[in-house]
Amino acid sequence: MITSPAFRRIAQCGLLIGLLLGSQWVAALQVTGLYSQRIAVANESDGERNRAFRDALAAVILKVTGERRWLDHSAVQQALNNAQSYVEAIAYSSEVLPLPPIEEVSAPEDVEAAQEFSSDESEVALPVPTTYEQRYIEVDFAAQLINELLTAANIPVWDSNRPSVLVWMALQDEDGNRSLLTSDINQDIIDAIQAFGERRGLPVIFPVLDFDDRRNLSEDLVWALDEEAIRRASERYDADSVLTGRLHFTASGELVGLWQFLFGERSEVFDGFDTELADYLNAPLDRITIQLASYFAIVPEAVSTQTVRLRVEGVSDLQDYSALIAYVGNLGLVNSVLPAALDGEQLELELGLGGDAVQLFELIALDRDLLPIQSSQTQSEPVLHYRWTR
Repeated sequence: MITSPAFRRIAQCGLLIGLLLGSQWVAALQVTGLYSQRIAVANESDGERNRAFRDALAAVILKVTGERRWLDHSAVQQALNNAQSYVEAIAYSSEVLPLPPIEEVSAPEDVEAAQEFSSDESEVALPVPTTYEQRYIEVDFAAQLINELLTAANIPVWDSNRPSVLVWMALQDEDGNRSLLTSDINQDIIDAIQAFGERRGLPVIFPVLDFDDRRNLSEDLVWALDEEAIRRASERYDADSVLTGRLHFTASGELVGLWQFLFGERSEVFDGFDTELADYLNAPLDRITIQLASYFAIVPEAVSTQTVRLRVEGVSDLQDYSALIAYVGNLGLVNSVLPAALDGEQLELELGLGGDAVQLFELIALDRDLLPIQSSQTQSEPVLHYRWTR
């Protein structure tokens, strides 16, 4: 049962409901594989496998919580030392990868051996290998055990329904020439951003940069971090948030720029500086991931602490009914789902929550499967009113 002040917060969300009905910016993405991780291994020995279990669990906890600081928590550290207890399944695989250039080989003995081989003219020249086989282990962890671990430690869990981030970037070379980030000439930047998104479970999307994009947003407007123009150009992508960056490659090899993060009505601008591209990109991505995780992640309760009634219209057949029940049951905040009433195409569900109704409202608002209509309150509990649109 929630208190009336909590419900008043829902009532105050009426304005937000109107905005959601009339706007296109809400479009979260369902992130899969949060409780699985692939780790490179040297062999299939017990020691290497146990090392991989620990590394994989650390990567999973980082994805599930969204914040690196939780890896230092005593409960998490204890779990990492006993990572095999959380493993549900494993599978080995291999992949043929290109060998790095000899100047990138880090082991001195490898370089010496290569030099000795190349200088020995008495030996018959053999084909120089260009690829090698890398072994991997795919580790699937028990989601329930990890969630119980985090709940007991009072660590927030970030649901798989996550806000999307649209990325715009303007680049300027040492001669002052500017261009928008494109896959044609900046694939390394796109790859680095996508790799971060995969590691952290952050849905990242890029503009297509077609005629409409270029008409609405030039490289100079991106460089100026023109908020009004960026918001207008971003509307077509229905993104939940927008990260805009400008990056200047200096003659001395430094990376200097500014970043702007738009989330709802919020706007934040911060500096960027580094000498390595990956570090330059990871810093703002980590910053906004922490912000989004802290906003949406919740500490699940072991038992339902509040009850809310969900009234849904547009449930026309058994397929709609099953899909709706599955959708609601998969929301991380929901501990129990009980059908309460069925009247034609209108279904009412009684939900037991591990948080409060406002958190549920904000979590559902990330999707467009449920379109908000109007919320109300009975004597005993709040009613969240939606239309099923899937």
